[in-house]
Amino acid sequence: MTNVVLDSSALLAYLNGEPGAEMVAGIIADSLISSVNLAETITKLVERSGSLEAARAVLDVVELDVRDFDRALAERTGELVTRTRRSGLSLGDRACLALAAREGVPAITADRSWAALENDVQVRLIR
Repeated sequence: MTNVVLDSSALLAYLNGEPGAEMVAGIIADSLISSVNLAETITKLVERSGSLEAARAVLDVVELDVRDFDRALAERTGELVTRTRRSGLSLGDRACLALAAREGVPAITADRSWAALENDVQVRLIR
């Protein structure tokens, strides 16, 4: 049963053993992630390690339920720009929120700016 949607910041905290990793460890088995947020995560891992192979090795430690970024999610993500502009949310941030809204579950992030959002999605901070 899916209980949450992970933002790339939450997944990276878990993978890198950063503050908040223990919270993510407790929920990761029951989470979803957008393919957009997975792409962000892979980008950060490749930037740090220098190769896709190394990034894959890091991601192999966790089984992820990745959801494709379809037209409906693209539209919802685009629509969110007006409500999230002041908080400076990225495309990936909005993709996470759009997936959480569609699934009716909270979004998990390390990004504190999400806490001030007026949104129909519950946001949980990992730190």
